[in-house]
Amino acid sequence: VQLQASGGGSVQAGGSLRLSCSASGGRISIYSLGWFRQAPGKEREFVAAISPTGTSTSYGDFAKSRFTISRDAARSTVDLQMNSLKPEDSALYYCIATLAGHRITPMTAIDAWGQGTLVTVSS
Repeated sequence: VQLQASGGGSVQAGGSLRLSCSASGGRISIYSLGWFRQAPGKEREFVAAISPTGTSTSYGDFAKSRFTISRDAARSTVDLQMNSLKPEDSALYYCIATLAGHRITPMTAIDAWGQGTLVTVSS
């Protein structure tokens, strides 16, 4: 599976961004898809994931009230709508694919990583 993320950019605090990730190279429909992020000097952290059918989602605590993940089966894409952005949301955002389900833990095996797209939120 290959993943190509897009949609990053610069925005002021309180603004919104929509990230998109295009998946190819396999039976995308059997994978849970999601997003991680990593800020400079910080550990990588889980953002959100969505089940193969798109009916179930999970979020990191910081993302639950502000971010929404969705997927389009026909286009094999997964999107992350981010609202009310804060400077601490600034990071490189990676899309991921996993066969281990949408409830991501530190032990979850990730089958594919995208190249990352940069989000910068200014105060």
